[in-house]
Amino acid sequence: MLSEREKLRYNRQMMMEGWGEETQKKLKNSTVFIAGAGGLGSPVSVYLAVAGIGNIRICDFDSPEWSNLNRQILHNPSRIGINKATSAKLTLESLNADINVTAFTHKIDEDSVDEMVGNADLIVDCMDNFPTRYVLNDAAIRKGIPLVFGSIWGMEGRMSFVHSPETPCLKCIFPEAPPKEVFPVVGATPGVIGTLQALEVVKYLSGAGPNLKGKLMVWNGLNAEFKNYKAYRDPECPSCGSR
Repeated sequence: MLSEREKLRYNRQMMMEGWGEETQKKLKNSTVFIAGAGGLGSPVSVYLAVAGIGNIRICDFDSPEWSNLNRQILHNPSRIGINKATSAKLTLESLNADINVTAFTHKIDEDSVDEMVGNADLIVDCMDNFPTRYVLNDAAIRKGIPLVFGSIWGMEGRMSFVHSPETPCLKCIFPEAPPKEVFPVVGATPGVIGTLQALEVVKYLSGAGPNLKGKLMVWNGLNAEFKNYKAYRDPECPSCGSR
């Protein structure tokens, strides 16, 4: 049930056609796994928390540094040196005391991912490296749940809603990992992409609208342009080709 406080907090979104208390209860009973508490994980987790997603599982093994603070709004100078997932839990619970936040402070790998994802309804990929993204992709395929992919570089971003076998998996879209690098980024860029990722999650859990399935959205912030490109399944994909 929703408390009176929750009804007040979520009043404006419950005003949306077809939403109401029943849809809000769906969000309260949902679980989302957020991989990464950095530039993308910050807006994703903040907007899911204030939307009333009842159970947020967030993972990050790293600690905030000064160079993170232009974009990683979960953290502040007083949190430098503590774990990012722990910092995220503090921030999210201060924003919404009516949700449950579980922090995981170790690396995502083949051995740990299934336990960390747990019974989540979907995975939000907020990572900055493709080897870990591929681990998340395989976990989403095994569990039969969607993965909301997001990535950024400078003033550009990409996003897709992956749900194999209905859509191409992440390995189909990006067969090879690009070289790992320290890339430039303006803080508003992960703000844009992360907010769109959060909206994809809310749409999926609420049933409010269609998701970005079978497409790769590319955003050029410099020119303020959005473009969608069709994504194709690879029948020989090592991750989903046998499905």
